[in-house]
Amino acid sequence: MVDLERIKAETVAYIRALDENATLRRHFRHADEEGGLWYIEAVPVRSELVVIKQAELTSAGQLHRYSWEHLEDEHGGLTDQAIEPEEDPLEAIPAEEFQRVWTR
Repeated sequence: MVDLERIKAETVAYIRALDENATLRRHFRHADEEGGLWYIEAVPVRSELVVIKQAELTSAGQLHRYSWEHLEDEHGGLTDQAIEPEEDPLEAIPAEEFQRVWTR
């Protein structure tokens, strides 16, 4: 049987290390079909962009934040998939815009 607590602890440690040691961060926004906006902070790891922070601002104005400090809840969770800005429907945004939403 898989030890889910161990896997979660390893995931938290990995994302935390990426966040604490990042020298380059990229920020994106994505509008979903329900009128919500997703804000993403990602760091390059080898040839991929790994999401380390993700915020969803719903069309109703609710904000859900995910990072190594809060991986998931009943509304969703931090994606475990690398993003590809050239292929995914993402818009690059300034770090200040991401921070304004993240700290709201």
